[in-house]
Amino acid sequence: MAHYLVRAKALPHKLPELRSRLDSGEIRAMQPFGKALDYSLRNARLEGEWLVWEEEDYCRPPLAMERAAVLDAYFTDLGVERVEGGEGWKRLEGLPRLWEVP
Repeated sequence: MAHYLVRAKALPHKLPELRSRLDSGEIRAMQPFGKALDYSLRNARLEGEWLVWEEEDYCRPPLAMERAAVLDAYFTDLGVERVEGGEGWKRLEGLPRLWEVP
């Protein structure tokens, strides 16, 4: 398993739909990556015009399944940087969250 720091530009008009899919549990239920992707998107941070998060992944190329099922519908300019597990989240501490925490 690998961990990546992901940076992407959101399609702003699509974010309400993404939030609805997160809230309904649809993304969490996707196999085999749903739990990790759900957690990552719920905890995404804002860095200027970019959304950033850490993602756990098993694919080559990175995030191939996640992109096909979810990410490419909501984001552009997606890039990844390999990090140690947890390192990405530490680097993002202090950045504002995309979503308010309930």
